[in-house]
Amino acid sequence: MGRAADLAQIPPGLLDEMAGFGTATLHEAAGRIGALPGAIAPLDRRMRLRGRALPVFSPAGDNLAVHRAIAMAQPGDVLVVSHGGTLSHGPFGDILALAAQARGVAGLVIDGAVRDSDSLVAMNFPVFARGCSIQGTIKRAPGTVGVPVLIGTVTIHPGDVVIGDADGVVILPAGQLATIHAASIDRLAAEADMRERIANGELTLDFLGLRKLLPGDV
Repeated sequence: MGRAADLAQIPPGLLDEMAGFGTATLHEAAGRIGALPGAIAPLDRRMRLRGRALPVFSPAGDNLAVHRAIAMAQPGDVLVVSHGGTLSHGPFGDILALAAQARGVAGLVIDGAVRDSDSLVAMNFPVFARGCSIQGTIKRAPGTVGVPVLIGTVTIHPGDVVIGDADGVVILPAGQLATIHAASIDRLAAEADMRERIANGELTLDFLGLRKLLPGDV
């Protein structure tokens, strides 16, 4: 299936509503899929991210593929960059963020480091990364753009939905959004019921049926 068809699967307005559920809720509602490694976190906990994945493979220490991805990006894309998880180089900084914003890119998720972090936060450009590094990169390897990449245990395809908040990043198949949306609503209702039961003095051990998993002295 082509990328245009992937993007067309996202109904208007649904992406914004999905982002409001929070990444933990979406991960659970989707069947516990799509959670990127916890080390990939927002530069600022107030950052929020939502958009369509444009997967990028950029070999460690090289950022030519990132430049290439910005040139190929469509408005609303999120650059999801596999950079080997290294913190030894910072392949993305405020100049590339400015170039990305000019193309309508919604943000960056990188299995690696960035630089110019204060500027990135001030620019209000959502960045989720493993950390920061001031070490520069070379520009030799074309890498790949628009080809699925693996980050942690998650394979990111073009057009997947990317949602990030203070808890981390979740990747969701665009074609399953309606199902995940309905499951998220059900999950929030169930959690509201749990809160009410806790307020009424019930124990989680009881209403979750956990006592049978413990010794008899609890």
